[in-house]
Amino acid sequence: MRRALFPGWRRVVTATRRRLTGGDRERGANPVELAVMMPLILVLLFASVQVAAVFLARSTALHAAQSGVNAQRSYQAPNGAGVDSATHFLQVAGGWLVGWDSAGPTCVIIDEIEVTCTVHGRSLSVVPGVDFAIRQTAHGTVERVTEP
Repeated sequence: MRRALFPGWRRVVTATRRRLTGGDRERGANPVELAVMMPLILVLLFASVQVAAVFLARSTALHAAQSGVNAQRSYQAPNGAGVDSATHFLQVAGGWLVGWDSAGPTCVIIDEIEVTCTVHGRSLSVVPGVDFAIRQTAHGTVERVTEP
C-alpha cells in the first residue's frame, strides 16, 4: 500500500538512518561548545545578579535617608528623630544593605533651616569577594512657622 502512495519511501528512510547514525564528522561538537560557553554564561548570570544587588542596596540606602529627612524636618521634631526613623527603616528593609549599623545613619541640621541625612553601607555580595561601598544622602528644609 505504501509503495503505491510514495514510491521512493525506502530511499528516504535509508537516507534518514544514515544521517542520524552515520559517521558525521561534527558529531559530539555540541557538548564541547557548551563546555566552552558555560563559564561565560555563568559569569554573566552572577554579574547581572550582583548588579541588581548593588542597585537594591543603593535604593534601600536612599529610601532610609529620605525617611530620616522626612522625620527630622517635621515641625518641632525632637533631636534624633531622623536617625531613629532611618534606623527603623533599615532594620525592616531586609539585608540588601550590609554594614550600615557600624557607623549608623547620620542626620545633621544646618542653621535650623536644612536637614541632611546620610546612610553608609556595602552592597550584599552575591559574587564572593565582591562588594561595593554605598553612600546615599538626602536633603530637606525644616518646617517652621513664618510671619506674614
